[in-house]
Amino acid sequence: MNKKETYELLMKQIASLIEGEADNKVGVLANVSAAIHHTFETFFWTGFYLLNKENTLQLGPFQGTPACFNISVGKGVCGTAFLERRTLVVPDVEKFPGHIACSSLSRSEIVVPIYNKEDKAIGVLDIDSTQLNAFDEIDAQYLEQAMRIMAAKIYTNQ
Repeated sequence: MNKKETYELLMKQIASLIEGEADNKVGVLANVSAAIHHTFETFFWTGFYLLNKENTLQLGPFQGTPACFNISVGKGVCGTAFLERRTLVVPDVEKFPGHIACSSLSRSEIVVPIYNKEDKAIGVLDIDSTQLNAFDEIDAQYLEQAMRIMAAKIYTNQ
């Protein structure tokens, strides 16, 4: 199965996993991070940072090794993607100005902003790999779709 086919199946799995679970946000975030993480062998860390207080993204459910608790909006890959409201694909984290190294094992990263139905950014999906150049436009396209599917279910009134 190629990457697109794998993502197509993952989109169906995510939709099925979260169906009827709008009131269980933590559970939805946990299961979505697990589904994404365990679908791809190259994903070292997969999880969420959620806007908790002004200018701070706080660690949410994740799969992987321990992580940074708080990231300021505008700082590192997560904070930059959130502030700029765009998906960031970073082929080599060592070359990203201001990269926050929560783990020295991380070599590449993709960060996808999450929006509520009012188009307000409320957090990010963060995925790290131990391999350089692990992410591309296919990952960006499908992970953005996954976040739209998820947010439509659990972030409708936020």
